[in-house]
Amino acid sequence: MRNAKAIYMGLQEAGCQVYGGVNAPYIWLKVPEGMTSWEFFDCLLEEAGVVGTPGSGFGPSGEGYFRLTAFGTYENTLEAIDRIKKMPSLNK
Repeated sequence: MRNAKAIYMGLQEAGCQVYGGVNAPYIWLKVPEGMTSWEFFDCLLEEAGVVGTPGSGFGPSGEGYFRLTAFGTYENTLEAIDRIKKMPSLNK
């Protein structure tokens, strides 16, 4: 859950709307305006080298959101959040 808190706080600092990460190791974020969850998947992979799950995979209500998990080492989690914060598509 320490990783979940780091992801949650890091994404908030990056200006993302984030949800979850309190009772489960999954953090949801609202994708940037004008982007589908699959388009955000592509940007996240290309710009940050980070992989997550497009919300559309969870049904129609998941579109517009993206899920990250807090499984992994703490060091890798911090590195991933640092990369996400530097994404050009988040810093428009």
